[in-house]
Amino acid sequence: MTVGKRLFWGTLSLFLIFAVLFIVFQQNREKQFKIDMLNLHLQDYNYRLADMIETCSNSDGSINGEMVDKYVKKHYIRDLRVTFINIDGKVIYDNRRKDYDNFSNHHDRKEVVEALKTGKGFDISRESNTVGGDFFYSATLLKDRNMLIRTALPYNNDLAESLRADQHYIWFALLMITILSITLYRFISRLDSNITKLNIFAQRADHGESLDTEDLAQFPDDELGEISESIIKIYKRLQKTKEEQNELKRQLTQNVAHELKTPVASIQGYLETIMENPNIDNDKRSLFLERCYAQSKRLTSLLRDISTLNRLDDATGLIEFEDVDVTSVIRQIAKEISLQLEERGMTLETNLPEKIVVKGAQGMIYSIFRNLTDNAIAYAGNNTQVTITAERTSSAEWHFTFCDNGVGVEQKHLDRLFERFYRVDKGRSRKMGGTGLGLAIVKNAVLLHGGTIKVGNRPTGGLQFDFTLA
Repeated sequence: MTVGKRLFWGTLSLFLIFAVLFIVFQQNREKQFKIDMLNLHLQDYNYRLADMIETCSNSDGSINGEMVDKYVKKHYIRDLRVTFINIDGKVIYDNRRKDYDNFSNHHDRKEVVEALKTGKGFDISRESNTVGGDFFYSATLLKDRNMLIRTALPYNNDLAESLRADQHYIWFALLMITILSITLYRFISRLDSNITKLNIFAQRADHGESLDTEDLAQFPDDELGEISESIIKIYKRLQKTKEEQNELKRQLTQNVAHELKTPVASIQGYLETIMENPNIDNDKRSLFLERCYAQSKRLTSLLRDISTLNRLDDATGLIEFEDVDVTSVIRQIAKEISLQLEERGMTLETNLPEKIVVKGAQGMIYSIFRNLTDNAIAYAGNNTQVTITAERTSSAEWHFTFCDNGVGVEQKHLDRLFERFYRVDKGRSRKMGGTGLGLAIVKNAVLLHGGTIKVGNRPTGGLQFDFTLA
């Protein structure tokens, strides 16, 4: 049995139990109400008889039976029996029989016992030992006369029918149960359908099976169906993203292998030449060793950049943020690259506030500006100027502009500049010692700090990067 069916039958069973208990309670309550109303009616009759006795008694205070008979006939209630009983249980008047000496003592009758205790009492459907048949009795105590007035009606089919609870609400209850059952079934069936499809989805997802099947194509048109469809869509997007990430990792692995192959092959070639020619002159030996060292430095840079990107991709939660003075970081970089700028006849202009403080990782912010300056030095051209400006755009965000007045980049390359290992001029890039990962690090570091970055050519010439740090 599915979860939906168990929920349906469980809920319906609880409601049926409640309905049955309510019907039983309501029947008893209504029956008791009718009994109380009948008892109240007979009690009222008893009180009127008591008033009559006070005005129509014999001179010695005894009951005038003829006057009582006349009153009962005048105030006729069909089959009504009237009995007067003294407090010791002896019958002193009855409108049905007059042989009072043959009456049994009534002191143990239920209605008499209750009336002696509380002033009123009644009993339902008790057989009369005096006249035979079942009666409904109602007794009232008259303390001042030391007697009880008891009236009774035959407990026949008519009286039983009048005391029976109304059955209309039972039919109403059954109708409501039917309506509720149908409504509950329709709701539960939709829920069950969603759960069944989600179960199929979970099993197929767990076993790596296809999710593009008819039994998962459409859910009921309600909130539950929308939630179920959203879960599957989210899962499919995650799967697609995972596939894209796997493809990117595969491409990255291929690119890394390709990038490592060149310096490794160069180092191996130079070393093999030295080993196979022990009599090689010192100048060539020194040249080959210098080239080996240059290639090893390139390998070190490549591995460092790959490590940085891996941290940005997979371990951002381990990167600690602190208050970083960006102006101080840029000044430090300016000192480090001063010789390289001088060799190329380049200048660096920084239009920055005295202190720019952002919440971030010191090393990553350093990587942003260092990689941008290294990129400008490598590709902007000799005798060019690099400019860095900053402007506060909100209380927690700074907008930076990094530009040069060099040769710029063709429009077709702009959208791919932040791709890993993408080079506009591959031969020149390798010759300059670049790893092809600098701008990829810049973009990921900016995103890590909650910022955005874009690149474009300046109208007056050169390349311009606009980015924000929060």
